[in-house]
Amino acid sequence: MTVPLPTETTRWRCTLCGNLTRFDVTRSSKVVEYVHLDLAGAPTVEEREVVSETIESVRCRWCNAVDKVELVDRPGAGS
Repeated sequence: MTVPLPTETTRWRCTLCGNLTRFDVTRSSKVVEYVHLDLAGAPTVEEREVVSETIESVRCRWCNAVDKVELVDRPGAGS
């Protein structure tokens, strides 16, 4: 089950314990990066464009619940 990313008006909440702040997120990303190599060959990523991203699972850090995360409104989001 995929979990949607929080938005400016929503946030994650664990339905089992009520946690709002600590989660382990497993995601798959497809990115395009501009990599600059210095003269010694050490790479530095100077630009990164996310082409696609999928949240595979979200695990609560407090109670270890997997796939028990929902989106709820942020306080004051309606104002």
